[in-house]
Amino acid sequence: MAATRIPVGVIEDHPLYRAAVAQLLADAPDIEVDAVAGSVAQFAAHRQNPAGVVVLDLRLPGVQGSSAVVEVVGMGHRVLVLSAYSGRAEVLGAMAAGASGYLSKDSDGAEILHAVRRIAGGNSYVSPMLAAHVLDALPGRDNGLVIELSARERQVLSLVAAGERDQDIAEALDISIRTVRSYLDRIRDKTGQRRRPELTRYAIEKGVAYAPVVPTVPV
Repeated sequence: MAATRIPVGVIEDHPLYRAAVAQLLADAPDIEVDAVAGSVAQFAAHRQNPAGVVVLDLRLPGVQGSSAVVEVVGMGHRVLVLSAYSGRAEVLGAMAAGASGYLSKDSDGAEILHAVRRIAGGNSYVSPMLAAHVLDALPGRDNGLVIELSARERQVLSLVAAGERDQDIAEALDISIRTVRSYLDRIRDKTGQRRRPELTRYAIEKGVAYAPVVPTVPV
């Protein structure tokens, strides 16, 4: 039975809310609580499972916002954002950075558990109250792969869509700013989109989300 349970971590800096979410998860028979932390760094240091779902706040000490989503996704986890901030920019930025779901902190326990289970099953979940933000930004969205972009170009584009600056992108991907700008030039040439708002819309319409590049091992 234990082997079939969903591993779920929590990253939330408010002690009382963090404890409440952790208790909600612990009381669910199909969920195994992983690390419960106040920051991304603490979670990375104490997590037990290499994959699973992470319930993530956006306003955190240290790495926060879409950068926090990128880091946790890069560890191999699926992210459910649970935030007091539920404006259009926050929702779209988090989803573009690779989050699988987004809930407001007004959500009740049943909806949080429902979203966790949906995401663990490989689906996405956005609270009905917030879904309009996504639907308004995705007219005629094409869910096909953007095959003309390389994996690294998709990463750069997704971070642009998440509102990251060139410096932030360089730090997130551990490359130089010059390399970031070189990728941006290639992306602009391939997509025909020149300005950042146009690139953001292109990324959203094509469903481009951050995914870590796995290094190839020579054989």
